[in-house]
Amino acid sequence: MDIEEFKQILINESKDLEQYVIEKRRHFHMNPETGYEEVKTSALLEDELTKIGYEIKKTAGTGIIASFDSGKEGRVIALRADIDALNVTEDNDKPYCSQVPGKMHACGHDAHTAMLLGAAHIIFKHKDKLTGKIKLIFQPAEEGGGGAKKIVEEGHIVDIDQIFGIHVWREIESGIIATRKGPFLASSDQFIIDIKGKGGHAAAPHQTFDPTSVMVDIYNAIQKIVSREIDPLEKAVISVPMLEGSDAHNIIPSSARLEGTFRTFNNDVRNHIMTRMREIVEGYSRAWRCEGSVEFEIGGIYYPPTINHDESVNDVIEILKTLDEVQEVDLTMGGEDFAFYLNETKGAFIALGLYNEEKGIIHPHHHPKFDVDEDILWKGTAIYSILAFYNLFKL
Repeated sequence: MDIEEFKQILINESKDLEQYVIEKRRHFHMNPETGYEEVKTSALLEDELTKIGYEIKKTAGTGIIASFDSGKEGRVIALRADIDALNVTEDNDKPYCSQVPGKMHACGHDAHTAMLLGAAHIIFKHKDKLTGKIKLIFQPAEEGGGGAKKIVEEGHIVDIDQIFGIHVWREIESGIIATRKGPFLASSDQFIIDIKGKGGHAAAPHQTFDPTSVMVDIYNAIQKIVSREIDPLEKAVISVPMLEGSDAHNIIPSSARLEGTFRTFNNDVRNHIMTRMREIVEGYSRAWRCEGSVEFEIGGIYYPPTINHDESVNDVIEILKTLDEVQEVDLTMGGEDFAFYLNETKGAFIALGLYNEEKGIIHPHHHPKFDVDEDILWKGTAIYSILAFYNLFKL
């Protein structure tokens, strides 16, 4: 059997497992668990992967790493799927809707988990063709919890030579495979701005140090950082969607708060934004007799840019061409903690399109009506399965 014939076997077996993967995806979707609370999800994965025959390690609290050592010389290859849901109330009318109030798989992690679990069966079936070692990483807390960072800190990445991850992608048509060399997703920073003043009656503002008026000035000034101070050829965005002030129409509060995020692909730009935000918050607050402060890296977590390795992307394009042509995906200001893995070793993050207007699958990630075109799930299983044999296909 030659290499292309073996790839076709992996593809055909992925198609054969389609219903299994769909059923698992629906189970995960109906039973969502958010970051570091994925206890039931983790238990199901551990039970199934143990039955298949993998060696199991717990990681990052609720994560699972299933590994198989071939005993033969070769690279260590890792495949990653994130398993956490979001605090979103689902607004779909499907038989597999979330059964947990206020929680939903609104970003497709249920699909990632099911696709990799399907691939786990296929990979182990052909374990005699593996060289080196394979690690299947079912990672918790991608959505702001930095689960990947914890896995790196626990030392599970030090021996890995290549790592690959898939994300279902609303921005491209259903079934299209896409990736890109170099930067793919932006860094992701959260910030909280606190302004302390002196509250009082809204009819007597002269007797107060009104933090809400300062809050508005700061909001507007921050928006000018990108338009007036960042090179137009750079990519950066600052958004401040949360503003908190008084809880009554006739009370000036003693404090106000803004919360937001900023994204960039350049660490120098990131540092400049942080410096200018501090200066703006402190300066505007002081000018109106208030105290202002800004906090970054909330919870100690900052997501760096997700930067694919050129060689890995070239390999993905070549290895997957039996399955489909790999297209180039657009840059996005979204953030992804897969970046922590790519800072430690070579690899590539891959998009699998899910946009299907005919089926009504048109809503963006994190939307209450987000859904996945289940007809693509076999293809994600095939991608994972083929890349597991990277050592065979990349001699």
